[in-house]
Amino acid sequence: MSHRRVVVTGMGIISPIGNTLGANWESIREGRSGIGPITSFDASNHASQIAGEVKNFDPETLMPKKDLKRYDRFSLLTLAAAKEAVEDADLASYTGPREKMGCILGVGIGGLPILEENHKTLLESGPRRVTPFLIPAMISNLAPGNVGIAYDLQGVNYTITSACTSGTHAVGEAFRMIRDGLQDLVVTGGAESATTPLGVAGFARLTALSTRNDEPTRASRPFDRDRDGFVIAEGAGLLVLEELESAKRRGAKIYAEVVGYGFSCDAYHITSPAEGGRGAVQSMKMALDVARMNPEDIGYINAHGTSTPANDKNETAAIKTTFGSWAKGGLMVSSTKSMTGHALGAAGGLEAVYSVMAVQTGIVPPTINLDNPDDDCDLDYVPHNAREAQVTAAMSNSFGFGGTNGTLIVKKFT
Repeated sequence: MSHRRVVVTGMGIISPIGNTLGANWESIREGRSGIGPITSFDASNHASQIAGEVKNFDPETLMPKKDLKRYDRFSLLTLAAAKEAVEDADLASYTGPREKMGCILGVGIGGLPILEENHKTLLESGPRRVTPFLIPAMISNLAPGNVGIAYDLQGVNYTITSACTSGTHAVGEAFRMIRDGLQDLVVTGGAESATTPLGVAGFARLTALSTRNDEPTRASRPFDRDRDGFVIAEGAGLLVLEELESAKRRGAKIYAEVVGYGFSCDAYHITSPAEGGRGAVQSMKMALDVARMNPEDIGYINAHGTSTPANDKNETAAIKTTFGSWAKGGLMVSSTKSMTGHALGAAGGLEAVYSVMAVQTGIVPPTINLDNPDDDCDLDYVPHNAREAQVTAAMSNSFGFGGTNGTLIVKKFT
């Protein structure tokens, strides 16, 4: 079967470093951190008191105030990013069959805020005080469900939940559906908002979070020897993927082409990556094979780069194994989590957007806070400042609990 070409015709993003695509990219170019003290609850008795929170977000710009009770925050962030992506793609000009238009999103946890709030209500006031909107607001598939309803997308509609790889798997599966002729257009990416007392406490008890509470903007420091854990974050990053001929017919602008997708499982441990990153190697090699590319065709990798001791050294080792001499022969690697923090299920969506922008603009995102590189982390991580460099193809990695891995490759459209 001949494969169809898949292109990106729209993007929308809301994150700790900006509430629009333009604001996000300006922050990336300036190496600006979006990390700060937690404001959504009193975190004074928590080990980690910092997060990458979305700022100045007014959901009443999306809908009347009376309707907001139907949605958890992750769905509202999704709808904000979807609105920008759909307008950016000029979906109004799409005249194809609605059943060939779908939405696949990655969500790692779902409606933790509304669940916590209503559990408290249940204990204090009884079951009759629990909101009737609890279940539809908290379940993760309502992220794509709400987008499908909003934009009459009658095709595929589901959520992928694979921890911190959720967003990347969603984009990859959307790519495959369009490539194989099952869909013509899919709104895809990832969304998450789990910065709650229970969410922060849970990750902190795993000793996964940074406790550099007195220096929030310097806390996320991937590949640095002084890194002490990731900084939890929230956001939504969405892309409109479309079959090339469909995009051409309606004169859509094309940001980049999606050409590779790989996946694997470490089959090793519930939270720790396999030593040497064997699953990451498998995922990256698969993406290269699908894209029919050689290692030296990749100019930039948006690394998973969580700022945890285990991830950064093992991802570095995996890149060296996958790319051989090219790993130090001109390949640029950076972690945008140094600026955004780690948005869990949304991370792959945010980073897919940043990877497309790197290819489209010739600006490579930096890894900020990389003051003292770890001896085990010895690649070109584009430290401190964004770099002007023409990138023909970029790779984006995501790895998650359970040993799940995902890799995307996007390239300049020609």
